Amino acid sequence: MTASPAAAVPAAAAPPTVKPSRNRYIDTLRAVAIVRVVVYHAFGWAWLTYVLPAMGVMFAIAGSLMAASLSKAGARKAVWSRIRRLLPALWTFAAIALPLMFWHGWSTSDPDHPLHKLNLVFWLFPLEDPPGSSWGEPFWEVLWYLRAYLIFVLVSPILYFLYKRFGWAVVAAPLVILVVLTATGFRLPDPVDGIMWDFVTYAACWLVGFAHRDGRLHRMPIALYAAAVTVIGGIGLYWLFTHPTAWGFDLNEDPIARSLWSLAFVMIVLRFRPTMAFLDRVKWLSESVRVINARAITIYLWHFPLITVGAMLLEHYQVPWATFQYVVWMLIIEALLVLGAVVLFGWVEDVSAKRRPSLWPSAGPMPALAGAASVAPGASASASFSRTTPSAQVRTEGPPPVGRRTVGAPESVKSPVPGAAPDSHAVQSSGMSTVDGSASVESGAPDGPYPARGVARVNDAPPEWPPGPGRS
Repeated sequence: MTASPAAAVPAAAAPPTVKPSRNRYIDTLRAVAIVRVVVYHAFGWAWLTYVLPAMGVMFAIAGSLMAASLSKAGARKAVWSRIRRLLPALWTFAAIALPLMFWHGWSTSDPDHPLHKLNLVFWLFPLEDPPGSSWGEPFWEVLWYLRAYLIFVLVSPILYFLYKRFGWAVVAAPLVILVVLTATGFRLPDPVDGIMWDFVTYAACWLVGFAHRDGRLHRMPIALYAAAVTVIGGIGLYWLFTHPTAWGFDLNEDPIARSLWSLAFVMIVLRFRPTMAFLDRVKWLSESVRVINARAITIYLWHFPLITVGAMLLEHYQVPWATFQYVVWMLIIEALLVLGAVVLFGWVEDVSAKRRPSLWPSAGPMPALAGAASVAPGASASASFSRTTPSAQVRTEGPPPVGRRTVGAPESVKSPVPGAAPDSHAVQSSGMSTVDGSASVESGAPDGPYPARGVARVNDAPPEWPPGPGRS
């Protein structure tokens, strides 16, 4: 007896399995955060840090995507997939940065950053900030973010277990620890001290990503949610605007303000679930979001040294610093240089993600730095880096602890910028998206803890930075 045609239809007509589409809202948030990191590094506008705390956004997105992978694939696969997508791009970057620094004389006699050969292992696996020479600071200054991201990835299975068991208490724990550290002045030996501060500064954002993923953030009663955001954000902004620094009201100057306002901000933006359908009507914008997400690690790694190259070019042509002309030309030059880096080195992200390598990212699904696509939650360098030329202070976003040298995001770095004041000192300390920044992938990589804080300060800049205690 044969099956009737009617009985055979369901099996024959079964639709093919379709992979879930990317969450375009998450992609757009990450892309905007990465662009914000680049612009801040180029010009150092303090207001950008509280209008868009990019590193907090990138860590929160990465945490949400990490939670999705942990619940779907398990700890081993989730952690390994992110490591696999992060490291090859870093190794490619190191293959260019390290020979240039050695060629320019990096040795054990470097006055500020002497060579310790054993520390070179952190260019292979950045559990600590990859080291570099004084001349080559633009290469390594913002790499704290990759180190911070990698540590969050490695401890995420434990954090996720604790979060599932204790919920919001785990999200609040880093804030309590941060207040205690600030109040007591507790310190650990470097570089562990900087790693500790970076972790407690952005851990709450990472954990809110967990709450976004499992829907807990969206299930919070609106009255309680509004009260929590108002109190957390209000205290953060109050702390920021009552603790001004020589750089102005810069969120990167105070870990308490940075942590609280970043947390409140990500709680706001992750509560929404817009479809972003308007991107279909603005093709260049849609393509920009797609490419930035597909090449987030490449953009984050290369943008900072390329800013230095751009500043060198503008100095050569005597374009006055901080003028409208300077801003326009820097944006154009940086965009072109970053596009060049994307074409030259972006294919490495395809290889590490087990995709067919291409000079320009294909339109198919791809994971990216600060967290990859997902479904809706809950349901010439040698002269340019010379320390002997006049230089300005370039700050990178990150959570440096209070008034001390740390290994997180570098507090202050000098790189050649037209008309800059002489180098006074540099303090190293973590934020894209990133790349912000952040850097994780849906099955993959990092965005920014602290976004880079890159600001070139010129002759009218404060004579010393940081001015003292109370900065981040």
